[in-house]
Amino acid sequence: MQRKYLSTLIMLLLLVQVITAQNPKKLNSVEIYNQIEKLNFLGTALYIAAHPDDENTRLISYLSNDVKARTGYLSLTRGDGGQNLIGTQLRELLGVIRTQELIEARKIDGGEQFFSRANDFGFSKNPTETLEIWDRDKVLADVIWVIRKFQPDVIINRFDHKSPGTTHGHHTASAMLSVESFKLANNPAIFPEQLQYVKPWQAKRQFFNTSWWFYGTIEKFNAADKTNLIALETGVYYADLGKSNQEIAALSRSRHQSQGFGSTGARGEETEYLEFINGDPLTEKKSLFDGIDTSWNRVKNGKSIGVLLTKIASDFNHNDPSKSIPDLAKAYSMIQALDEEHWKPLKSAEIKEIIAACAGLYLEATAQSQEVTPGSNLKLKLEAINRSAAFIKLSSVSTLPDGKQTLQNLDLKSNRTNTINLDLQLPESLNYTQPYYLKDNGTVGMYTVIDQQNIGLPDIIRDVKVVFNIKVNEIEIPYERTVIYKYNDDVKGEVYNYLDIVPAVTTSIVEKVLLFKDSKSKKVAVKIKAGKDVVKGNLELELPKNWIVSPKSIPFEIAKKGTEQIVTFEVTPPAKADEAVAKSVAIIGDKRFDKEQIFINYEHITKQQVLKSAEAKVIKTDLKTKGERIAYIMGAGDEVPASLTQLGYAVTILSPEEITREKLENFEVVMTGVRAYNTVKALAFKQDILFEFVKSGKTMVVQYNTAGDLITDRIAPFPLKLSRDRVTEENAEVRFLTPNHPVLNYPNKITTKDFEGWKQEQGLYYPNVYDKAFTAILSSNDKGESSKNGALLIAPYGKGHYVYTGLSFFRELPEGVTGAYKLLSNIISLQSSEKSDAQ
Repeated sequence: MQRKYLSTLIMLLLLVQVITAQNPKKLNSVEIYNQIEKLNFLGTALYIAAHPDDENTRLISYLSNDVKARTGYLSLTRGDGGQNLIGTQLRELLGVIRTQELIEARKIDGGEQFFSRANDFGFSKNPTETLEIWDRDKVLADVIWVIRKFQPDVIINRFDHKSPGTTHGHHTASAMLSVESFKLANNPAIFPEQLQYVKPWQAKRQFFNTSWWFYGTIEKFNAADKTNLIALETGVYYADLGKSNQEIAALSRSRHQSQGFGSTGARGEETEYLEFINGDPLTEKKSLFDGIDTSWNRVKNGKSIGVLLTKIASDFNHNDPSKSIPDLAKAYSMIQALDEEHWKPLKSAEIKEIIAACAGLYLEATAQSQEVTPGSNLKLKLEAINRSAAFIKLSSVSTLPDGKQTLQNLDLKSNRTNTINLDLQLPESLNYTQPYYLKDNGTVGMYTVIDQQNIGLPDIIRDVKVVFNIKVNEIEIPYERTVIYKYNDDVKGEVYNYLDIVPAVTTSIVEKVLLFKDSKSKKVAVKIKAGKDVVKGNLELELPKNWIVSPKSIPFEIAKKGTEQIVTFEVTPPAKADEAVAKSVAIIGDKRFDKEQIFINYEHITKQQVLKSAEAKVIKTDLKTKGERIAYIMGAGDEVPASLTQLGYAVTILSPEEITREKLENFEVVMTGVRAYNTVKALAFKQDILFEFVKSGKTMVVQYNTAGDLITDRIAPFPLKLSRDRVTEENAEVRFLTPNHPVLNYPNKITTKDFEGWKQEQGLYYPNVYDKAFTAILSSNDKGESSKNGALLIAPYGKGHYVYTGLSFFRELPEGVTGAYKLLSNIISLQSSEKSDAQ
């Protein structure tokens, strides 16, 4: 029974790839033909690396589109620890974005996507550290699980397992775990609990996808011994698609928008090199599948299916694909008769969608609204249309999760729209829509996924579906469709989103960090949002007893679904310094609702609902500020301005066009956001104005930028060269190089304790060459490394101060790290410190 369930699950995953939430996939005749060819190839390749954007889309596209292999990418992490070039989301919310970007990339290059439970905790300098922070055994289990489930004939590693310390620790760890898994996956004594769902599996061979980059230079690579390498000519031109393999790969790569990996497609010859690692050597270096039977002969009683599919491809009519339907339906029936557990469900899912595409069969289930609560009665509109001359009947429809079947016996006559209205009673126990791996609390290094069968799945698991039971040439074929919501936008036209199951009420504390600099009380605003009509209850703000909250609860009543209401509590901090977590809870009857609803909504990915605990960090501290007015120039996107407002500063966000001498006269400090000199090209033309601002007696603070793609080399009034130096161990010892410098003493006394509790990293991309005008303030380093002194550099310029910092304020401030607030306040107050000294 469980194996049957797993097979069904795999089929559902494939179906999810057919319909995007942004637009239903409608195959043209060329794409249908290519899918028929792929239907007749029974070979599988699995590509393994560490992060979204690590994958080689050129090789994935080549294997999927030219070789016709089933090709998957296992990214051990979801990229949670990276930076975000399109918004302010970090950590798990960035992981949600990058997960969806990978899913979109695979839709373009033809691959499938998988993940492990490993959490991307940020940059790691060696695999030893990586595997200490990850739960090594669990990540190894996940790699083996994916191998056993996906059953690859060929495994390809993006990174070299033999050279730890030469690249990101996650990279090397991914290759090491892959190599270790190669033989372990076939050992039934290894993770035997998996075997109730999958079988042991032995891949035929394993490779390392090398390139000149791993050799240091092109010259060294050209001179290297390539005896152990296989060269694949991947610069294929697909005449029927009008695109080269590299152009398809570039479109796929360009889905990684949050990382700034937009790519321009290339044309012409191109070679990929793979180094043989494990398994059966190639007798001829022409195909990765050398010696592997990739025909239907590898399946018992499958030979006749392969013969029929070859005939279907040979007879395919590009002008009228529906002529292939009778033979395709026959092939589908033959596949159903197989006694086989792996290829049968996979090829069944593929051929079903090919039949639908040949018929122009459009099946859709739409809801009247995008959000519903558990226990609701959901009104559905079903559409079924056959746009071919083939005889097709809709025999019945079934709804999930209730399993209710409704007979139809409806002939789907050519090009005639058929609509059906249904009511679906949702169970009270229905799970809320959210990324399944975020449902339970994880650790710094791992996400928690309790259900073994969910491990590795890329996307949100959606339970509300409709099954259209279709008869094609009297052969019944079930088509499952996830319920969607669609509407017409005056600019974009038809817009698709999935149906979301939401709580009856969600709340959010408006400010995620609340600083109390003295014993005075503060107003704390909490937003309440109704997930259905007529919600009535009481809201409480939970805090430890030494924090006084008034009133104890606030009644609320909201009449209309989607409507928001803001209420205010008064919070008085304790007398002594303290940190705590505030939690907002809505109570309706005997039910507690303690989730905040967050939407990730970018045009290049599917809209996502994330439910997080409705919390905020409250901090009582003796932190002091001097009230400077700050002009903030946004870069790639961060939440630093909101944090500065919490400190009590008046913050104005300026666009580059607003940077004028006259405008800047209203401010004491100008601060640039993270990666501003990588992403804001107009800044290159404003440097003279900004430096003159400093020279006149003001302060300029520049936050971290990456070294390789600066929009100008003149980011400072003195020579300054960025490097890749960083301190990734957030708790690494910090040493004060100039302990008497005002930035460590005014208006707050900074001690080494202020660097305790930092998150993910201390800082990144520190300058390693800088003018003698700069004073280095801090020194720190990861274990076994030399000191890095470029975290905080301050130079007097004219009457003012220029500051460059690679410290990760953009991570620490939203996390409520008190020491980061204190140090940034001192940086902002540099001019005030001089005035204080003068007095």
